Amino acid sequence: MNIFNLLRNPFRKWFLTVLIIVNILGSIYGYYWYAGQLAVTPKKLWLFTFDSPFSTTLFALALLGISFGVKNRILQLVAYTSVIKYGLWAAVVIVHSWLTGIDPTWITVMLLLTHLGMAAEGFIFIRHLRVSYQHLAFLSIWFLLNDYMDYVVGVHPYLYHPGQFGTAAVSAVGLTFLLLIYVWRSRLIQRHFIFKK
Repeated sequence: MNIFNLLRNPFRKWFLTVLIIVNILGSIYGYYWYAGQLAVTPKKLWLFTFDSPFSTTLFALALLGISFGVKNRILQLVAYTSVIKYGLWAAVVIVHSWLTGIDPTWITVMLLLTHLGMAAEGFIFIRHLRVSYQHLAFLSIWFLLNDYMDYVVGVHPYLYHPGQFGTAAVSAVGLTFLLLIYVWRSRLIQRHFIFKK
């Protein structure tokens, strides 16, 4: 298997199947990870609480759709950018906790690696996506709403210690704007696109 050929064309059936299974399993573990926080969070806010597992769930659904020939550009855009955003966000928070005196454990090392994997898979697939400005507007609203709910309403994922709030908020909002700029400035936008799924 040539890894460069796979990166150029990641839509091979076996590769999609592996990623779907991995992301479903990761999502299940992620929802379990959030069980304590969800228990004390009103159900109406759950959608804005479990950021990482929800993004991997969307990613699995997007790839599942592609596997069956159903390509929903809105779902794909949100899924690809979400795994990038929350994968990198978690990596920042984990590394920051280490730099501020919390000793690494095998769990946090595995979380770091798996979240970097989330970001990597998003970058692999987003390069093949073509969207419209309307899609970008939808993504902007979704991300900014999530950031508002996380850092104004206060339903952000639990942090390793309270002193991380500023780093978590700045990195989340910063990644939102970097990803929106990336989509806007890259070749992803097809200017003649009408709004389609």
